[in-house]
Amino acid sequence: MVAQNVPPVDPLEAVVPTPGRRRGGAISNLLIAVVRSPKALIGAVILVIFVLMALLAPLIAPHDPTSNEFERAVGPSAQHLLGTTAYGGDVFSQMVFGSRQSLLIAFLIGAIATTISALIGVAAAYIGNLPDHIISLVTDIFLVLPGLPLLIVISSYIRSSGIMVMVLVVALTSWAYGARQFRAQGLALRNREFLEAARVRGERTWYTIVFEILPTMTGLLVANFLGAAVYGLIAVVGLQFIGLGDISTVSWGSMMRWAHNNEALQAGAPLWELAPGVCIGLLGASITLLNYAFDEVSNPALRPPRRRVRRRRSSVTAEAAS
Repeated sequence: MVAQNVPPVDPLEAVVPTPGRRRGGAISNLLIAVVRSPKALIGAVILVIFVLMALLAPLIAPHDPTSNEFERAVGPSAQHLLGTTAYGGDVFSQMVFGSRQSLLIAFLIGAIATTISALIGVAAAYIGNLPDHIISLVTDIFLVLPGLPLLIVISSYIRSSGIMVMVLVVALTSWAYGARQFRAQGLALRNREFLEAARVRGERTWYTIVFEILPTMTGLLVANFLGAAVYGLIAVVGLQFIGLGDISTVSWGSMMRWAHNNEALQAGAPLWELAPGVCIGLLGASITLLNYAFDEVSNPALRPPRRRVRRRRSSVTAEAAS
């Protein structure tokens, strides 16, 4: 027999599958599971509507949101679908353009807070020893700090700054809870075979954390991103409502601020204050529904019983009875 030239195989790769090879399959399975969830579908539909409204704002809004050239405090009409403000602005146009800043705030805070939480939490779990104790101590300090009073104090000093400064402030004060979750998940994966293989191969710590551990936490990453996005949206809108931050821009928070100052409910322009409030509630509800759906996907104990299983059991009992 003639010996064939077979390339050498790393025994660790033959025994331990590389997590990177399963990323596409894990993500596709996660998307399929989310599509099958009624909560995720409802939340995704509402979120897509708001995203389209923000992207197509110049085409949807009939007027300039910053102009105050119309009759003041007019009710809904064909020209002004939601009426006008006490300053003569179109409420519908302000609501449509305000979705841009609200979505941007939610997504930026979710992305920044999740990135900080994931890197700090997984690094603490993977490195261990003294760095883990120091990182855990810092995380515990941020957890016990009162969030809202801290945001009010910091925002009072940067109220003249742009919206990005507000986003960074909220993100940097809301990462601790997610870091604890990522640390707990990292401790559960710390002694897995693929991490031992990475250590034997001599992979760097940052490479192992980013490309080996984090891809196995897709569900937790998405759930943490959605939770941070909801918190960030409510926090920034609340700060704008009480007059902190940049309230000169067109946003849902600034709309509610000026409507409340001008007593819109009593002045005959209730939609000026109700419209952004309903939008904030719907956007928050859509992200929360998606978050619940991802929790059910990542945690089998939270999944509701399948109807197919019940139908099969009922058919089996019917056949047995006959």
